[in-house]
Amino acid sequence: MISTFWIFRIQYHFFVTNKTKQGMSCGVAPSRLAEERKSWRKNHPYGFVAKPETDPDGSVNLLSWQCIVPGKTGMDYEGGFYPVNLKFNDDYPYKPPICKFPKGFLHPNIYPSGMVCLSILSESEDWKPAITVKQILIGIQDLLDKPNPASAANHEFNQLFVKDPAE
Repeated sequence: MISTFWIFRIQYHFFVTNKTKQGMSCGVAPSRLAEERKSWRKNHPYGFVAKPETDPDGSVNLLSWQCIVPGKTGMDYEGGFYPVNLKFNDDYPYKPPICKFPKGFLHPNIYPSGMVCLSILSESEDWKPAITVKQILIGIQDLLDKPNPASAANHEFNQLFVKDPAE
């Protein structure tokens, strides 16, 4: 006779296997991102947009977010609304998301591929699991207006920036 323990283990195995085959995560990431989405909808900074993508079948993909970061008032990027894609993996929040602008976005700390070079997005630097989507987007907004020439990702643009920041 099979014990309740083994029935539970078998059911759990099939649940995890099926969810993984369907591309769904069974880790902490989906629940954390669902909470972040709920929090964002209640309270987010003015001008910012952050929402999970919708898959072709109509389901919400919590692991991929489309965001808009507004330029700060009185700064070089003022008046602009800049699209950023956040890609989370199953290890979130223990590993940071990949944050990308559209390819070719010009900024000293944005790689030509669009990837953002920011210390809070680096495991080896300042990433902490408590960092939220809101904090990431505000950090990116701050980076737009206060580039870090010492940590250049786009070396050609950085040389122009260092030579004449006003240009």
